[in-house]
Amino acid sequence: MASGRLIKLLVFELLEFAAFSIPTLVIVEQFATAYQSRAGSPEKTHYWLIVSCSIAYVASVTLLIWVPIKAILYKKHDLYKKIKGWRPVMMMCVILTTLPSFSFSIAVTEVQKNINGPVDILPEKLPDLPVSLVLTSLIVVDIIEKLRIYPLRGQLKSNDDRHSHMATLQEIKTVTDQVKQNEENPSPPQPARRTQASLPSATRMQNPTPVLARPQEPSFHSGVLGEMSQQDDRAQIFLWSFVLWSDTIEMVRVAGHPTVYKSGWLYPVYIFSFISLLRIILTPQNPLLNSLGILLQDLPFIFVRVSLVIALGTITPVLGLCKNILVTLSYVYFNHLTKFRAFSTFETSSF
Repeated sequence: MASGRLIKLLVFELLEFAAFSIPTLVIVEQFATAYQSRAGSPEKTHYWLIVSCSIAYVASVTLLIWVPIKAILYKKHDLYKKIKGWRPVMMMCVILTTLPSFSFSIAVTEVQKNINGPVDILPEKLPDLPVSLVLTSLIVVDIIEKLRIYPLRGQLKSNDDRHSHMATLQEIKTVTDQVKQNEENPSPPQPARRTQASLPSATRMQNPTPVLARPQEPSFHSGVLGEMSQQDDRAQIFLWSFVLWSDTIEMVRVAGHPTVYKSGWLYPVYIFSFISLLRIILTPQNPLLNSLGILLQDLPFIFVRVSLVIALGTITPVLGLCKNILVTLSYVYFNHLTKFRAFSTFETSSF
């Protein structure tokens, strides 16, 4: 009987391959349908030619790039450990699946414009399935790559439990060492060390350590509230993987608005949405992730959303624009402006 580790590996690989191949096939099939309608021929020669080309593309990319890289990463553990800061699997999905899918999504709208002629008789909105399928597949691969280091069965201790457990072990070790030292070297009790409060004021001023007053958080260890307060890292991966890309999802959905895809604004919306997805290539704990999130998503989205509001009205949510502005300003202020003298005074609140 196959072990749980082998079953986990097979399921993850099958899900990743499905997320890698299905979006391209679906969107190219829609492009083939639109192109066949433009040709106006009862025969489906153009349709099957385009569909067969998409199948050939997916098959060649899988055999020449996807499978070899997967085999190398699985067998060469030393090579995998040397890759720091980025994820090869996510790069393959972004470049080989998301980029062609976005390109063919734009091509579908252009073909429909040529079929219907005037923009007034175009469909009211673009279908949401292709775009949602592309982004959902990308997020699924991201979740799988994060889940690989976790077991799928059993319970994980939360960070608080692990921290308190390590603190308890450290205290026990310290007390044990002190007892052994007293037994080996009996001596009269020494006066207690002077705390920071008993040190002279000049000494305290040399190493200022401001203390932040935070509200007391409740803790529940039993009962219904204890069950509700449990936080598993594996469940948090699913939550934050979708929350992280909610802004990009909303921006791509704006492309389905008739006033957007009937005009030239479709191109900047798709281009900057794809650029915002590039940061998914980085590892989750990469120190550059926050700064690239500002440079690749929030800052470009400010200009795109402001331009859309000025040109086409409030077709994009104002809440998204406020989010982009506040996140960008807060990042610049707290990470850079606070280093200057005018903003360097540390203030705490007593409430």
